[in-house]
Amino acid sequence: MTVLCMGLWPSFQNPPEDWIYVSSKERGHQIKDPFGVAGEGEERKPPGSTNCTQAGGGNICTTRGVNSCKQCLAVSPLCAWCSAEGADDINSVLTGFLMDEISVLLRKTYKFIPGFNQPEPRAVDILHGNLSSTGRLSTGFQYSRSLEGTEPALCHFPLLREEVWAQSTPRCDLHANLLHNGCRQDHIESPRSSVTILEDRPLSSKGSGGSTTTQMSPQRIQLNLRPDDSQVFHVQVRQVEDYPVDIYYLMDLSNSMKDDLENIQNLGTKLASEMRKLTSNLRIGFGAFVDKPISPYMYISPPEVVKNPCYEIGETCLPMFGYKHVLSLTDEVTRFNEEVQKQKVSRNRDAPEGGFDAIIQATVCDVRGRKAWLGSGQGHQVGPGWSLRPSCDPRHKGSSGVLAHRTALSMCQHMTGSCLSLKEKIGWRNDASHLLVFTTDAKTHIALDGRLAGIVQPNDAQCHINKENFYSATTTLDYPSLGLMTEKLSQKNINLIFAVTDTVVGLYQNYSELIPGTTVGTLSKDSSNVLQLIVDSYGKIRSKVELEVRDLPEELSLAFNATCLNDEVIPGLKSCMGLKIGDTVSFSIEAKVRGCPQEQQKSFTIKPVGFKDSLTVVVNFNCECSCESHAEANSPSCSHGNGTLECGVCRCNPGRLGSHCECSEEEYNPSQQDNCSPQPGQPLCSQRGECICGQCVCHSSDFGKVTGKYCECDDFSCVRFKGQMCSGHGQCSCGDCLCNSDWTGDYCNCTTRTDTCMSSNGLVCSGHGSCVCGRCECTQPSSYGDTCEKCPTCPDACTIKKDCVECKKFERGKLVEQQSCSRMCRDEIETVQELSDRGKDAMNCTYKDENDCVMRFQYYEDSSGKSILYVIEEPDCPKGPDVLVVLLSVTGAILLIGLAALLIWKLLITIHDRREFARFEEEKARAKWDTVRGSGFAMLSRSPKTPQALV
Repeated sequence: MTVLCMGLWPSFQNPPEDWIYVSSKERGHQIKDPFGVAGEGEERKPPGSTNCTQAGGGNICTTRGVNSCKQCLAVSPLCAWCSAEGADDINSVLTGFLMDEISVLLRKTYKFIPGFNQPEPRAVDILHGNLSSTGRLSTGFQYSRSLEGTEPALCHFPLLREEVWAQSTPRCDLHANLLHNGCRQDHIESPRSSVTILEDRPLSSKGSGGSTTTQMSPQRIQLNLRPDDSQVFHVQVRQVEDYPVDIYYLMDLSNSMKDDLENIQNLGTKLASEMRKLTSNLRIGFGAFVDKPISPYMYISPPEVVKNPCYEIGETCLPMFGYKHVLSLTDEVTRFNEEVQKQKVSRNRDAPEGGFDAIIQATVCDVRGRKAWLGSGQGHQVGPGWSLRPSCDPRHKGSSGVLAHRTALSMCQHMTGSCLSLKEKIGWRNDASHLLVFTTDAKTHIALDGRLAGIVQPNDAQCHINKENFYSATTTLDYPSLGLMTEKLSQKNINLIFAVTDTVVGLYQNYSELIPGTTVGTLSKDSSNVLQLIVDSYGKIRSKVELEVRDLPEELSLAFNATCLNDEVIPGLKSCMGLKIGDTVSFSIEAKVRGCPQEQQKSFTIKPVGFKDSLTVVVNFNCECSCESHAEANSPSCSHGNGTLECGVCRCNPGRLGSHCECSEEEYNPSQQDNCSPQPGQPLCSQRGECICGQCVCHSSDFGKVTGKYCECDDFSCVRFKGQMCSGHGQCSCGDCLCNSDWTGDYCNCTTRTDTCMSSNGLVCSGHGSCVCGRCECTQPSSYGDTCEKCPTCPDACTIKKDCVECKKFERGKLVEQQSCSRMCRDEIETVQELSDRGKDAMNCTYKDENDCVMRFQYYEDSSGKSILYVIEEPDCPKGPDVLVVLLSVTGAILLIGLAALLIWKLLITIHDRREFARFEEEKARAKWDTVRGSGFAMLSRSPKTPQALV
């Protein structure tokens, strides 16, 4: 950016060489060199001297070629517009006191040297660089430095400075540049974006109380946004304790649900008993549905089946009906049991039921708060569709009667000029959680299925309950669409619970993904588990907070960041799960505006799904300039009334051109064409316009708008992605894509949101990758899937959740050391004595801890994505050795070994002794024999006899 200063110069006959040359073209004037030593079209400036003008500069504000205040504000939130009025001739302001002051200043600064016969320089020549055609200033003057360090003359006179500024610098520039260039603050148009809180009631801590319960804060704010700017605001949501609950039980009464009807006859008492643990204020109601009583949905032959659809199977059942409202919401739970016991099943022909018809009617048939005014001259007509029966004549004070409507009846008490309240059908309360329990074992018809019966009129989402409490338009209106149901459920703050059998649970899970605030539970074949299912579903609903946006203007885009638990900010997320009653979560929301709508004020609503509380956001679009209201039509400043002076510039009348409307389109001057080209040799007006009176008049284009001083800009030459300019996520401005708040990249095709990368375990890309442009890039080897949730070689769920059990229950392990437990583990821990069977959604796990104890837990994830870890309270640890037992055992072992050794030794000795004794006996016997035999031989030798004689 080049900085130059106009006015008096310090007195040097020969300016120092460290003065720099400044091109006079850079500030829009043909300034002559007062010293006569600078090059052509240049002047020298002392370094460090006072800056009066800051010109040139390549910023987005000065390069867009805008010519009005409104266009300037639309370029960028940084741009500002100076509405100071310019002057045609600077001499017109150098009069009176101003000229006298300048003359005095000149005499102190310049000293005339006799002999040069040159006239004394005029004030205007010095101040304006001799803008007149008198040529250069004479060099026959000696410039004294009597005012050394004095600021240039223009810096002494703000009015003069502003007049010069108005001709030499762009009006659309950065705010700081405009101030620096001499535009006064009161002439600068630069509206600021802001956030103002209009209503902010504190959050409540308890629901059942006398005062109004507040679960969202603030309740109303105002945003002031200028084009392409954004503001961030914050909201807090709290699930208060002991909040009232309304439960409307909507049951399929087709013949296949006969055994289910028997099992829920005492549901009211049981449900009240269980729900009292969660709330002290409970109301329940009941309704039933089958299907449209028209062929081909019902049996019509033989004639007996019309009144008794079970005729062919030898049973008796009720005639077929679409929807029947049985019991309005009440705190008398015994009435629920009584009404359910009175019900009987019916029978339809095709497999799908008409449950969505019943959901719409149970949602919209609530006219709480509607009133009809009865004046003395009204007669019997109360309002559109409402009238009084003859017994309820408004012309008679104190009379009573029945207020009749095509959809509802209510008793009324009135008098002339009184106000009648119309009683609701279902009875949804404003300050309560609304649960609509939908039970069935079959599929359901959806929009356009009515064509099978010749029904082509779309569902109007209006209440059509007749005096018998039946759905009267069941044969004339088509089934509702999912979008219509979503809209009405959201308006009534109703959470839908699909309690369906396992054969159709997959279908209703798909429905739940399209209807915010909906949960799905698997119903047993006889509905024996419906009580636990309702309680569990209510717990799921209360454990999640999800924001929804209604009526968002198309010019706005919102980006969400959630702070759920442990003050951890999750970018791109507008929901929190795994919460407990009483927890408070917060969301930061950035609102960015694109363009300027015709309406300068719009509003939208942000609310948690299923909550009555909401935040109303009023948006004021600051697209206009305040100076436009002071526009002067046919202003003398615009060439004697040839235009309107608006925000400091002339808006010329048709046929007039020029900065002051001084030129007519019929006039032609070839020398003016030089002003229509940015540089010599380049085509005029970028070959996309005509040069008239030295100004480019851009051609119109079928593709968009051509703008700019030289017609160099347009709004259709930006890059395209998949056939859409800026990918459809931004605006084209002079060849550049200005992306919306939640998009980035040259093509605006890369989203900065991360909610599309969130996996069911609450981690971005399941912890196996990173989120790039809204899609997961898996970095863990062998991981794949939309959220990198599939990884055959990765640790299984038990291995991953083992670390969560260690850190959340026992506060130990590597996650505690890394201080990442709260970020990695969003599971809820529940301590149990035994692990129960929770179906296919549960996984039993076992591991050994650091103490060699066996830990058992169960990993369970419900349909809403909430993860629960059921952990056995006491681990199975090996018992330590008993010292006494060991001592006695060792002692006993020693004694036994010693005794055994003694016994063995004794045995061996005994055996040895016996062998020795046997040998002794044997030797003794041998010795005796030898003695006897020796004696015999001796006798034979002394008396020899014959053997016979010896015998």
